[in-house]
Order: sequence, then structure tokens, then C-alpha cells
Amino acid sequence: MADAPELGHTPRDDLAAALERVAGGDADAFAEVYRGAVGRVHGLVQRIVVGRALSEEVTQEVFLDVWSQAASFDRGRGSATTWILTLARRRAIDRTRSDVSPVDRSAPWAPAGSVDGYDAVPEDVLDHDEPRRLSGSLGTLTPLQREAIDLAYFGGLTYEETARRLDAAAGTVRSRIREGIIRLRSDLSPGV
Repeated sequence: MADAPELGHTPRDDLAAALERVAGGDADAFAEVYRGAVGRVHGLVQRIVVGRALSEEVTQEVFLDVWSQAASFDRGRGSATTWILTLARRRAIDRTRSDVSPVDRSAPWAPAGSVDGYDAVPEDVLDHDEPRRLSGSLGTLTPLQREAIDLAYFGGLTYEETARRLDAAAGTVRSRIREGIIRLRSDLSPGV
């Protein structure tokens, strides 16, 4: 798969506007959305599914979903980025669950401290509520926490890659992410 610019290179409003044009069948707008989102979508998919070929296939399926479901995007409920990455995450998880191969799927993406390769905290946070609530809750994090979570969970980077990108120690990055996820969980699941 060819390298593409990260989603962050396309201004948020431009991506949302392009996605709305995709809903009207605008192929040029779809190309704009693809160029703006493919890097982060593929990074996220790679963290969930095993194998380069399968991750590329799932990434293509995500963009078929973007094309066919663009009319369901509502900018009032959340950002285009969140909507696209939610589609990607769901598609990758569905593919992983439906794959009957004996491959140990947890090995490539299991974060440190996970149990049996399953890190329940981000899974709970991302599955619990709608992207709009998640987007609002991300705004309650410190800028350092938000940036670390964005790079690790939405950008598909490992803790070490995130640490290098932020010019921080890996342990510091893990702490920021963990504290941010705890805050998100608390914000999205009051009383839990």
C-alpha cells in the first residue's frame, strides 16, 4: 500500500465537507477523503488484524464502507476523523472475530499490561458510547494525554513510536495514555 499523508494533514472542516460531498456521489471528494485518511485508517487496522495483506484488504473494505455509508455521517455528532476511524475499528474487529484461522491475533498489537493480548480499557471506552461523546471527552484530557492517545490508538503507533514522536520516555507515554484512558472511562461511564 502506498504511503499517504496522515489524517491530521487534512483540516478537520475540509475532511468533513469532503465526506458530505461523498454522500452525494462525488468521486473527487472521495479521493480527497481517501488521501487524508488512509494512513491513519491503515495504521489502526494494522494494530487489530494480523498480516500485511489482510490489513490492506480490511483498509480497502473500510473505504468501501466510507463510500457507501457517507450519508450517515453527521458533523453535529462528531468529527469526520472519529467517524472514519470508528468504521475502521469496527470493520477490523469484525474481520478478526470472523477469521477462523488459528493465528494468534493478539501478538502484534497487545499493549504492555494487557491480559491475554486484550487491553480492555480502550475497548470499553471506544465501544461504550457514540463517537460524539468520545470526541467531547477527548477535549477534557490534557494536551499531552490527548496527543499520546491520538498517536497510539487512532494513529496506530506503538508506545515506543509514540514516545519517539513526542520526544518523551516510553514509560512517560504509557503513563499519559493510561491516565487519559482512565479519565475517558470515568467520563464516559459514570458510576463504573
